[in-house]
This record gives sequence, structure tokens and C-alpha cells, in this order.
Amino acid sequence: MTDRIFNFSAGPSALPLPVLEKAQKELVNYAGCGMSVMEMSHRSKEFSGIMERADSGMRQALNIPDDYSVLFLQGGASLQFAMVPMNLYQQGKPVDIIHTGSWTKKAITEHKKLVEFKLAATTEEDKFLRLPKPEEINLSGDASYVYMCSNNTIVGTQFKQFPETGDIPLVADMSSDILSRKLDISKFGLIFAGAQKNIGPSGVTLVIMRKDLADRAAETLPTMMQYRTHIKGGSMFNTPPTYGIYIAMLVVEWINEQGGVSAMEKINVAKAQILYDAIDQNDFFYCPIPTADRSSMNVVFRVTGDKEDVEKTFVEQATAAGLSGLKGHRSVGGLRASIYNAHPVEGVKALVSFMNDFAKKNG
Repeated sequence: MTDRIFNFSAGPSALPLPVLEKAQKELVNYAGCGMSVMEMSHRSKEFSGIMERADSGMRQALNIPDDYSVLFLQGGASLQFAMVPMNLYQQGKPVDIIHTGSWTKKAITEHKKLVEFKLAATTEEDKFLRLPKPEEINLSGDASYVYMCSNNTIVGTQFKQFPETGDIPLVADMSSDILSRKLDISKFGLIFAGAQKNIGPSGVTLVIMRKDLADRAAETLPTMMQYRTHIKGGSMFNTPPTYGIYIAMLVVEWINEQGGVSAMEKINVAKAQILYDAIDQNDFFYCPIPTADRSSMNVVFRVTGDKEDVEKTFVEQATAAGLSGLKGHRSVGGLRASIYNAHPVEGVKALVSFMNDFAKKNG
């Protein structure tokens, strides 16, 4: 399909072309049932099959243990900012939060309304342009849980190693790097991720949680806000986002067909290295993030001297050249290339070629 551009948007973002083509083929008549997935009952055997494939595909991709539930919920990661403390907080045990940017700030806003917490670490003084070092993370040892965000889309940082929390559940917002690298799921109590970066279209939220943690929630908590409700209902207590789950099923099956998360990780590391090398080797650009903390999903960079007018021109000309979504987040400015699982290496190489040409013309 020669009319498709290279999409560097942070989310909603690129989906694998084979997934889009399969969904297109099945749009009107899914598996010979005579109707679209968008039309069928979520209680039908056809959709039950989709849900089972989505669950099993996710379990295969991430090697999820049997004592963990896989949930497909709604409300985005933003709802999880409140749902996590509502379900997992234990009275008298403040939550430890590792504060690394805008997304943990939003979570902190919800925690303030609901529970006690303390900052176990923060790099706010450095404008979150680096991650806290292990020795800077001060865990209390008796927290309800430890909360963090694994990858920060806005500033372009990513944890390569996770803190050891022992018996205290580690909760991670992995909205922007889930399915991009191997994980030991048993190290986490709960992982959540909005779908619109590496899983599927917006409207689905993946939650992977150790089943026993659902029992922490008070029975007085509103029914829809209890994880145990969705575990018992198999993510179908109410009508789920059926088409989004169907696409998520296709995406995770595509990942497994490519060799799984291990294969995705190798490709992602290679893509990011190509782009970071291009930035570091060209004096016209620079990356403000220390090498050890750089994200393989969201590559943030700037024109040397922070020349906003030149960066604006860069975005305009890149867009005209079929390289879309390169404007940095409005809160920090600059430039950003989001290169999630579905973004092809050809797109990264096309961007590097454009960067080199642009630097020659404007340097």
C-alpha cells in the first residue's frame, strides 16, 4: 500500500499493516458468521472465541503465570490512576510512588484524593530528564504497594531495570512499552496499559494482576470499580469494547507470529539505536536524556540551541515528506519520534535520511 505514510505519533499510534489488512478483510463478515465483530453480541460464541484468543495470546506473549488475571477494561490508563489505590491500598500502609514525570503526576493527583502516599523518589528538580538512580529510590518496606511508570512518553525515559520490592506488590503503568520487551511478570503485582500504543486502538485498557490482590478491595467499593468484578465476569461484566479487543487479539497474535516479545525487543533496540546514533553523530541535533535512561519507544530530540522556529519547520517539512507525528509534546516542545512495535525499521531509516538532509540545508 504505497499511499501509507510513516506514523511517529505517540498514541493513538501505528498498527501492524497485516493486522489492518486482516481486519479489513473480516470487517463485514467475521469468520463466516455473516456479520461484523462490531455488530455481534458480546455473549455470542464467536465473541467468546475472540476473548479466549486475546487472553491466550497475551499469556503466551508475556508468559503470564496462571495465578494472574488478564483483563480487558475501559476508561484508559487514567481510570487506573484511581482504580489501583481504590482496590490495593491498605489502611496504615502508605503507597510508595516513584515520580518520573507527567503520568506519575496524574496518578499522584488521584492518590491524594484517596489514600496516604509518599514519594520514594523523584527527579522533578531535573525536569524529569533523567530517571532516579537505584540508590535514590527510598522504599519504606511496609507500603501497600510501590507505584511507577515504566516508560515516559513525554520526556523519553525508560526504566531498563525495575526496583526489587520483595513481598510488596509492584504496580507499573506500562502504557507505552508493554509487549515491547521481555518481562518477569511474577515481579509485579499489577501492570496496566492503555491499548493505543502497542496493543491496539484506543478504548481498551489491559490489566494484568495477581488474583489474590483483588481481595483487598472493600465490598462497599462501587461494583464497576472492583477488579474482582471483572475477574469474575471474564472482562464481560458489562459490554466490553468488543472491536478494540478483536484488534488487540490480532495484534498479539501478530507479535507471536513474529517470534514473540523477544523478537520485538531485538527489533525495537535496533530501531532505537539507528535513530539515537543519527542524533548523537550530527551536531545539528541533540538528545537531552542520558544514554542509560533513553527510551526505545519514544525518542525525544531537539535542534541544537532549542531553535523552536527551526523545529517547527522540521515538523512541517517532515509531514510533507510522509513522516507524521514528530512534534514534541506540547508541555516540553522539541521533537519526538515514537517507534512502537508496529513502526517499521524502514520508517526509522527514512526519518534519519530526512534528518541528515534537513541538517545540511539548515545547518
